[in-house]
Amino acid sequence: MDTKNLAELYELPTLDWAAIQTTLDANIPQAPDTGGPNRHTYWLSTIDPDGSPHVTALGALWIDGAFWFSTGARTRKARNLARDPRCAISIATHDFDLTVNGTAAQVTDSAAVADVAARYAADGWPAKVDDTGLALTAEYSAPSAGPPPWHVYRITVETAMALGTVEPGGATRWRF
Repeated sequence: MDTKNLAELYELPTLDWAAIQTTLDANIPQAPDTGGPNRHTYWLSTIDPDGSPHVTALGALWIDGAFWFSTGARTRKARNLARDPRCAISIATHDFDLTVNGTAAQVTDSAAVADVAARYAADGWPAKVDDTGLALTAEYSAPSAGPPPWHVYRITVETAMALGTVEPGGATRWRF
């Protein structure tokens, strides 16, 4: 991993990726009143056919060094990722703002899909694996996810950038 301090100009320290990862590993809650200002929201950016950005909020999980999320096949984000898997995901936490760039791929491993369903269910969304074993279903989802089934995607991290939001601050980029 290559680390670059983006705040040397201000003589601020390099942020520690291990501390960022520890926060992500603890499963950042997205329910109301669990983050700032009232909750944490993940934002996914994909590339529209004309090259312009498409940004949408979604529920994401950090599992084994990657971000995972689900969406319906007919959603704009799914269509964009099928055409061009490059994307970015970001979140603001109390201690840092984080943006991760990478590539997303639809998950076709039934055990991994089942694990994601169980994690979502443990967080309060009653997701379960559908009859195919390769997608999720539930009584409800975010309107932006489209109708079920919802396919699971994994973002392979290529670069990450964090901005420290508490003292002493700082800004750091990592290339994986």
